Amino acid sequence: MASIKERVQSAQVRGALALNRELVLLYWGIGKEILARQEQEGWGTKVIERLAKDLRAEFPQMKGLSRTNLLYMRSFAEAWPEASIVQQAGDSDEVEQDSGGKSNRIPA
Repeated sequence: MASIKERVQSAQVRGALALNRELVLLYWGIGKEILARQEQEGWGTKVIERLAKDLRAEFPQMKGLSRTNLLYMRSFAEAWPEASIVQQAGDSDEVEQDSGGKSNRIPA
């Protein structure tokens, strides 16, 4: 029974880590798109405000797409302009700590 419980827990952790990696890449990509649109359309064209309104209309149940969060996404993409830097966070071996503080590699 213990091995099954460990496998379930390991799968849950891997799933959460994969989701987090995908969200980081999504937010970075949205930030890059905002930067590109602002450069193309010019500052003051309310790119972020229009995008926030459009995303809220398209995904009313989804949180995290506010104007403020889009500004954070833009800042994120501006701070790390290379996708490879962002992807490296997801490519490293993940480590989890057990209740005793010992580090354990999470199997891929």
